Amino acid sequence: MSKALTPRRELWLLITLAGIQFTHILDFMIMMPLGPQFTQLFAITDAQFGMLVSAYTLAGGVSGLLASAYIDRFGRKRLLLTLYALFGLATLACGLAPTYVTLMMARIAAGVFGGVLAALSQTIVGDVIPFERRGRAMSVVMTSFSVATVAGVPAGLFLATHLGWHSAFFGIAVMCGLFLGFAAWTLPQLDSHLGASTDSSAMQRIRVVLADTNHQRAFVFSALIMFAGFTVIPYITIYMQANVGMRPDQIPYIYLCGGIGTLLTARWIGRLTDLRGKVETFKLFAIAVVFPMLATTLMPRASVLMVLCVSTLFFMCMSGRMIPGMAIITSAANPALRGTFMTLNAAVQSAAMGLAALIGGSLISRDAQGLLQNYWMAAVVGGSASLLAIFAAMRLRLHSIAQPPSPVSGGVPVTGRA
Repeated sequence: MSKALTPRRELWLLITLAGIQFTHILDFMIMMPLGPQFTQLFAITDAQFGMLVSAYTLAGGVSGLLASAYIDRFGRKRLLLTLYALFGLATLACGLAPTYVTLMMARIAAGVFGGVLAALSQTIVGDVIPFERRGRAMSVVMTSFSVATVAGVPAGLFLATHLGWHSAFFGIAVMCGLFLGFAAWTLPQLDSHLGASTDSSAMQRIRVVLADTNHQRAFVFSALIMFAGFTVIPYITIYMQANVGMRPDQIPYIYLCGGIGTLLTARWIGRLTDLRGKVETFKLFAIAVVFPMLATTLMPRASVLMVLCVSTLFFMCMSGRMIPGMAIITSAANPALRGTFMTLNAAVQSAAMGLAALIGGSLISRDAQGLLQNYWMAAVVGGSASLLAIFAAMRLRLHSIAQPPSPVSGGVPVTGRA
């Protein structure tokens, strides 16, 4: 069992993880609004741009599979700092990339380290935060998404517009260096899991995780919630400029307003998740997100105000799904195997995101006037995945304890309110 942290230390832990997640999310998100620039600069198709997005997530999936063999063998803090430093260097390489091929290689490297970082952050939340406060804790960490959209993406686009797209990645690399020092100072050791993890081999732990029926269902659920959004999200900027008629300087407002909306609602959704139940809250937002998703992909030429209303609602509902969704996934893991489970889960999520971006890119096309066609089909596929995720969530058993003594014990876990 992990030693309980004081409320103040727990808050610093969550703020640190949110900062790390902020740079990881921003590094991924900044690619999407830069889509029109990349397609023109490198003379690539929308599908090739989708491959740039997918390369990051698919690389994260592969690295997650590899990391599952060693993540529980190292102290959480030491591993987090090492991976984060390498992630910062990979992001710097993205800014230095002169061609499409070199940028692709740098994105793969960033995905290798970034994918494991996300899983490790979620693992730490599951290890340290009690079940009854896990929804609120996850909402703190996931406000990094909101802050990234409110401040990070608009700032990155401002730099890209005035100093070139390279500068956006340089800025993220600098922030990685700052947050790395902050993490080294604030994070506790987080190594209480090491005593148990030496009792079994890495492959044995992986086999135990994969053999667990509840884990298998959790992986399906995890894949569906990630797949649902990323058939649509990577191509929003391209569609808004080509079909809706937004100017490049208006695009940051989509992320600014969407981020403010999710920032204002995240803590409320976190409390709702703990009070009403994780699965019930997920159901509500999984259904709600379908409507703004379809509206986004079917939008004709419209005023900026109308675009912002629809896109903000879309971002808020997407974030609303993810807060209870990640609390469900974290709680579905066998607590003693959470590190291995969450790393394998990161691989599943990354693969689902990459596959979704590829499928979304294959569904859309351009007509003679350069307008996107069949974007609504990507929303139908994504919305269907969101609804299927509800049925997957209802079949999961959630654990309400932090970490039992044995990672391969056959004891019956304690369960809590879903």
